[in-house]
Amino acid sequence: MPIEYRTIQEVAGPLMLVRDVQNVAYNELGEIELENGEKRRCKVLEINGTNALVQLFESSAGINLSNSKIRFLGRQMELGVSADMLGRIFDGLGRPLDDGPEIIPEKRMDVNGLPINPVARNYPNEFIQTGISAIDGLNTLVRGQKLPIFSASGLPHAALAAQIARQAKVRGTNEQFAVVFAAMGITFEESNFFIDSFRETGAIDRTVLFINLANDPAIERIATPKMALTAAEYLAFEKNMHVLVILTDITNYADALREVSAARKEVPGRRGYPGYMYTDLATIYERAGRQKGRDGSITLIPILSMPEDDKTHPIPDLTGYITEGQIILSRELYRKGVTPPIDVLPSLSRLKDKGIGEGKTRADHSNTMNQLFSAYARGKDSKELMIILGEAALTEVDKLYAKFADEFERQYVSQGYNTNRSIEETLDLGWKLLKLLPRTELKRISEDLLEQYYDKL
Repeated sequence: MPIEYRTIQEVAGPLMLVRDVQNVAYNELGEIELENGEKRRCKVLEINGTNALVQLFESSAGINLSNSKIRFLGRQMELGVSADMLGRIFDGLGRPLDDGPEIIPEKRMDVNGLPINPVARNYPNEFIQTGISAIDGLNTLVRGQKLPIFSASGLPHAALAAQIARQAKVRGTNEQFAVVFAAMGITFEESNFFIDSFRETGAIDRTVLFINLANDPAIERIATPKMALTAAEYLAFEKNMHVLVILTDITNYADALREVSAARKEVPGRRGYPGYMYTDLATIYERAGRQKGRDGSITLIPILSMPEDDKTHPIPDLTGYITEGQIILSRELYRKGVTPPIDVLPSLSRLKDKGIGEGKTRADHSNTMNQLFSAYARGKDSKELMIILGEAALTEVDKLYAKFADEFERQYVSQGYNTNRSIEETLDLGWKLLKLLPRTELKRISEDLLEQYYDKL
């Protein structure tokens, strides 16, 4: 039976100091019982001798220091997991939000998880089709990869996240595919958008949703991605499913970390964020991957909005170090009406070469990808020259490249949020656009592929 303490010394915001405790461990869960019998959960943030600093998951309002008691439960935060979680909606602490019954857990798992031993990792090398040409064709997502989306305030990353969650699949296999979707610090309106979007398309049947609203406590926001990844680890490594985890918005998560850090009076790092933010983000991102001897996998797409559109801000900067590339959304393309506004040139998937080619996508994928990048880059240069010097200063070939850049954005990148293109459709569209250029300009494509595709289109 846990010992009950009546030694709560002070409460400051979400933090509470308890004196004269025994055998209490860091991260241990606790339960505060108020005078009226109401119970609130908390966890241990710091131990200093016999003093414990605990953080409440709920509001501290109404806690009377002399009449309230606290007991420590001897375990860390856990999530009860079961295959019945698919199709369900939970809050940031894993409690049902959809009026459905409580989950009867097959087992309880520590939400902090265990990092995958690097030696036990399998190299990501299988293509995941998102149905979005700018990702599938040019910045390919590979099973087991961590590929973040860098967005900015006002850009439609929510619509893109919902589209990927609805459309993503592993091709050519009968293996089960699931999506774990965790939203942190979102508005009620955004929450309804995600839920309705999944319900309309039936994608909710293979999805587990964790939703933490903007008015929920910061400590719950910090727990939300850990809850989601714990559910993903269970589905992937216990149930052998391919799991795509989408976390939005990591910026709200980092801001919650900063809030908690400031409440603890820790020495701040860059822009007020705690110095351990890199380590903290790594404990989330590194839970993705594939393990030797297990069929399942976790592929991770964290979404973050860059404050002031600044790629050097600590959150995108540190995320870029830990993950394998980034998809960048462009405000300029968004103003032009391109949907989704993915800027393909600064975007990068470091593992794309491992997931494409014959047997995975198609033999012409690598060649056409390189040629499209090259042609689009030159087309953008031609358009800038046209603005400065006028159209008359361009050669006929430069004018073709400028036209190519416009058509590439209009047809290839801008496909809307309801179009689901197969990789074959994406590659064929790439060839159709390359037909705008003379055959002699296609120097990055082998002769036999030109004969097979360019000459016959």
